[in-house]
Amino acid sequence: MEHPVGAPDPGEGDSQLTAADWTPTEGDLPEAAGRRLSDTAWSSGLSVPDFAATIAVGLEPASVVQGYAVLQWSWYAGARYRSTPLWGSGRSSGQYAEQWQCPHGFVGAEHRTWGYNAEVPWVQDSWAQGWGLAYKRMVEEAVAAGAHGVVGVVDDMQYLAGGYTAEFRISGTAVRVPGVRFPRQPFTTYLAGQRLAKLLEAGYAPVSVVAGLSAVQMFGYCITQYQLSGTVAGSTWASTGVESVHQVNRAQRAARHLARQRISEQLAGDALHGAVLDQFEHEAGEGDMTVQCLLKGNRVRRFKPFDPVGVPEPVVRLG
Repeated sequence: MEHPVGAPDPGEGDSQLTAADWTPTEGDLPEAAGRRLSDTAWSSGLSVPDFAATIAVGLEPASVVQGYAVLQWSWYAGARYRSTPLWGSGRSSGQYAEQWQCPHGFVGAEHRTWGYNAEVPWVQDSWAQGWGLAYKRMVEEAVAAGAHGVVGVVDDMQYLAGGYTAEFRISGTAVRVPGVRFPRQPFTTYLAGQRLAKLLEAGYAPVSVVAGLSAVQMFGYCITQYQLSGTVAGSTWASTGVESVHQVNRAQRAARHLARQRISEQLAGDALHGAVLDQFEHEAGEGDMTVQCLLKGNRVRRFKPFDPVGVPEPVVRLG
């Protein structure tokens, strides 16, 4: 029997691997997780239609698996928020940063003479650490269940304890492929049921879920502050009543670009399917904010040529 996910099988060349080879060392999984994995009532987290479609493509649900991680952060506390390197001062190679200079030529008590946008690496790296740790723990449970992969993955992150603690949660349904050798690493995918079946039918196989967060800190200068407060700051407003907030637009554009860049690094030449992009802002003061962009999706790889459905031929001709 051929592996249903075809060429992406990470275990190519490891035909002697068994479920026992996957078992984590003693103590890796919490005791509660071990009890849950041995409970046959927790066989699937799929809906009835997804469960039926999963069975139809040769995947056998084994167990609900999940991973958690709780990290304490202080991203926006005190001076650290404004400690992002400014334009030309201590930036790492390739790190995004832009600076704006006030055009008014004077300094007042309430007047900002400069502003900047800059990538915030510790936000990005901290998020990746939390998400990656939860993902790793879910995969460990799948390994302990002797699964070939995890389908129907669902992930979430929420802030706890006043916003300085973040909880990451990720779960899915571990599946087995009867009669097929175990890969070196289980595949994972947000897809399940008919969506997964269509992906395989199109000649693509799931490799893993991927996710990346980008963060750009914006410290507004005088014009940006005026615009965000609704004050006339330039010449465009007088004729149109509308004026683009250039610094915010640049921050949002940079955040999207950085998120795509982080995902591209994870794909390693594979394709991204079912991408979801969310963008949001964290306000840190008047005219100051951090723009964050979360991009995630399915890393997939072609394992057979696309075989399109032929053009239907009419069986009845009129006229």
